[in-house]
Amino acid sequence: MGKYEKLAKDIVKNVGGKENIVNLTHCVTRLRFQLKDESIANTDVLKNMDGVVTVMQTAGQYQVVIGNHVPDVFKDVCEVAGISTEGSGSAKEDRKFSEVALDLISGIFMPSIGILCASGILKGVNSLLDMAGLVAATSGLGVLLAAAADAMFLFFPVILGYNAFKKLGGNPYLGMTLGAALCYPTLQGVDVEVFGFVVNATYTSTMLPIVVLSFVAVPFENFLNKIIPDVVKTFVVPVIVLAVCLPLGFCVIGPASNAIGEVINNVIQSVHAFSPIVACALIAFLWQILVMMGCHAVVILPMMMGLMAGVEQPMMAALGVCSFVQTGAVFAIWLKTKNNKLKQIAFPAWISGIFGVTEPAIYGVTLPNGKQFLLTCVGSAIAGALASILGVSSYTMAGMGLFQIPGQINPANPGGSLIIALIVTVIATVIGFVIAFLTYKDAETKEIETKSNTVKVEKEVLASPVKGKVVPLNKVEDAAFSEGALGKGIAVEPTEGKVVAPCDGTIMTLFPTKHAIGIVSDNGCEILIHIGMDTVQLEGKYFDAHVKQGDKVKKGDVLVTFDMDAIKNEGYSLVTPVIITNTADYLDVVEVANGNVSMGDDLLTVLN
Repeated sequence: MGKYEKLAKDIVKNVGGKENIVNLTHCVTRLRFQLKDESIANTDVLKNMDGVVTVMQTAGQYQVVIGNHVPDVFKDVCEVAGISTEGSGSAKEDRKFSEVALDLISGIFMPSIGILCASGILKGVNSLLDMAGLVAATSGLGVLLAAAADAMFLFFPVILGYNAFKKLGGNPYLGMTLGAALCYPTLQGVDVEVFGFVVNATYTSTMLPIVVLSFVAVPFENFLNKIIPDVVKTFVVPVIVLAVCLPLGFCVIGPASNAIGEVINNVIQSVHAFSPIVACALIAFLWQILVMMGCHAVVILPMMMGLMAGVEQPMMAALGVCSFVQTGAVFAIWLKTKNNKLKQIAFPAWISGIFGVTEPAIYGVTLPNGKQFLLTCVGSAIAGALASILGVSSYTMAGMGLFQIPGQINPANPGGSLIIALIVTVIATVIGFVIAFLTYKDAETKEIETKSNTVKVEKEVLASPVKGKVVPLNKVEDAAFSEGALGKGIAVEPTEGKVVAPCDGTIMTLFPTKHAIGIVSDNGCEILIHIGMDTVQLEGKYFDAHVKQGDKVKKGDVLVTFDMDAIKNEGYSLVTPVIITNTADYLDVVEVANGNVSMGDDLLTVLN
């Protein structure tokens, strides 16, 4: 077990246990779970867990964002859960097409992305070494380094064959063999006559042919496994699959897939050619939003296909500036803020941003501010347009952040393209820094003015948001509340279906299901009011919201009303925890009520 054993155990526990995990993969920064039932996962606990940046539930995946050390966490989670580090091929039923598609893209392409990026970086480094006269491309060492850099690209169908068969539930080694057969040297770019048809195709450095072929070969393999006797199927099934699927793939599926890939690339090139500056600015503006949603792989995939085909991708270079805009902005906020907690978050966030991992910056710094996140998107659009104007492009897959620059080196002009790429990188960072430095302000600490001096508020008294019977937090059935994982507080079993504001403040969060609401008081206290236990499963039924996220409210304003009888008849408890989610910012949170309370009665005292 690795050094993230405790974190791994906590993650597995709070996604609903290993029994709730259907499949698990990871990308560069996040664990991507398929869960049998997402409703039993303790999302709020995970979001507030040390070592977890945030949680995203999108397109049928339960994504736990970790950061750039996710491979190590992934291994420990797999060991704790008792699953293969290569994930499970199990399917989740009743999913939308978009959910299935994103899951397949993640499962087939993402496991190889790290090595693909490493190969691209090495290609760029090789060009620099040759340009500087340190290692000539024609020397023995130069040839060996070129082989190390080019192998992944040249034989990518072999890698994808393994991934696709594994994801689809076939024998991954059979997938590798099919991929290798498509790359067989004597078949590339020559006329091959099969049953009177002549095919001339090249499958090295391709993506779609082996993937599409896998969707035919795996069901065929599974069918054969059912009808062929166990005593011989170990070798008979692969013989039949190879003999049938390779000619089919080479002569029919492969050419069709290559044609589709060419159409996709032509569409991308046409969009870019129509207005290069607008195209690069728009995709750069949207990029961080797509990263936040966890579906950015869908945008990258067609560009990867173009790069594999040897076509430069200017819009991929435009995406690369976004991490530097975000990094510059977070660096400025780190310098300006007087909030120690924010400083602690911002420091590692801008460092990881240098290397292209921006989730800590997004979720920890800019997104909670709202305006700063939007401004970084605008800054990214400006930097993306500048990249287009100066002619920055991507010529091969590479890493993220600083590591993307080797992929932007034009083999025909390595020195000049490197200088332009570095200039755009610096300018993008400066854009983010200047925007944030000029616009960011810490939230003001409310103060009480007296005739003689001004003093900070030493305590805040919060009123009861509901009428009912007080219940100690440790008596609440849900462990996330009773064990204080979300913070200190108290609970009330309501006798009236109404929730009011416990203080003057701003609605920070209103869950779509309207069963929970988050408020930030004018003094900075963050309060979560969670109506009932597991009522998220009602999906908003029997709840009516009277405010929306971002609204300013006064103490006693009605926030949510709900049908108590209907909820009870559905079998749900109405015990309502009132939690101070930023408990760590205070000396103590003291319960000041017991027995029965009315709305507006003192409930909790928060001590600074």
